Amino acid sequence: MSGSRQWLADAVTDQRITVDIAPSYCYVVRTMKIALSCGGTGGHAIPGVVVAEELRERGHEVIVCLAGKGIESASTRIWTGPVVAVRAGGLPSGLPLVGTFVAGLGLCRTVLECLSIMRRDRPDVLLAMGSYASFGPACAAGILRVPVVAHEGNAVPGRAIEFISRWAKAVAVSFPETERFFKGRRCVHTGFPIRSGMERAQARRVGTGQLNLLVAGGSQGAMRLNEVAVEAACLLKERGTMFSILHLAGPSHESEVRARYAAAGVNAEVRGFMQDIKSAYAVADFAITRAGAGTCFELLNQRVPALMVPFPFAARGHQSANAMAMHRLGVADVIEERDLTADWLANYLDNVRTNSVNLAAMRSAADSAAHTCGRALLADLVVECGRTTAKK
Repeated sequence: MSGSRQWLADAVTDQRITVDIAPSYCYVVRTMKIALSCGGTGGHAIPGVVVAEELRERGHEVIVCLAGKGIESASTRIWTGPVVAVRAGGLPSGLPLVGTFVAGLGLCRTVLECLSIMRRDRPDVLLAMGSYASFGPACAAGILRVPVVAHEGNAVPGRAIEFISRWAKAVAVSFPETERFFKGRRCVHTGFPIRSGMERAQARRVGTGQLNLLVAGGSQGAMRLNEVAVEAACLLKERGTMFSILHLAGPSHESEVRARYAAAGVNAEVRGFMQDIKSAYAVADFAITRAGAGTCFELLNQRVPALMVPFPFAARGHQSANAMAMHRLGVADVIEERDLTADWLANYLDNVRTNSVNLAAMRSAADSAAHTCGRALLADLVVECGRTTAKK
């Protein structure tokens, strides 16, 4: 048997290799084992699972390393592949000496556990999806010389991704302005991974009739946003304003918010959380939201204008930076939580309902700025970075 024929025969018997044959040529496409770390909050877990799904559809073996519980576990219902639970551990900060020491020990334990996982599963590349949950797996990957791709969804990077970027082969960013934080490193603007089925929404009819509102405080809910939204709805009802509300209050606040609307006689649909978030955006003319990266890009993708109320205690003020990036695009207005009152919000929503020209302009800006292929571009980058070390 000739050398080329023997090579092809060996390739076919390798389970990690697939062979595509065309009439005039043949070529080898190497599949890889890819580890993906995510968690901390649903804002990091959901996009991680979205990319995992994309990579698996391409034929790669994907292992999701998930840290956290509750809403993060619920987020993985769309993922049916292997899941490895890892201990969450990030960089200690702002703690007294004893607390820093204890946190440091916990971090070492996390890295050791992740080293064991990496040695057992031998991935070709790791995708770190941000948050403290990615720190342990990324450290273990660096020690074992497994290529790391870091993804930063926010306009301002967190401490974990900023640190991981020192040895990452590439850093993927969602906002173009984030690139300035990673000078001297390979930085790729991929956009944000949008979950499957979130196709671009069609244009909505803009009129001066009923205003369909979506209130969403993120995967964990937002107590202050919940309170002010209910009070503002009561004021709008007293004024005779025509509106409807779909309120995603967070699992721990759902019953309380529903009871408050009922006591005020306001007909509102209240949910703790919606797995099929597209259904929520589909009925919304306008949204009142926090400013997590996932929320920002889902609003852009679905062409829903918004009033953003950034979480005031977000690390490094990243939600305020996200919101201002959206404002510069012309798709959102921004108000700080300390300035948000029921009277102000009721007046603002009355103006939104009657100013159809401004609402249409915000929707048009969202259409121009929407980045719909984030999941594919990020998957491309992961495969590219892992290709150099794929096992033979």
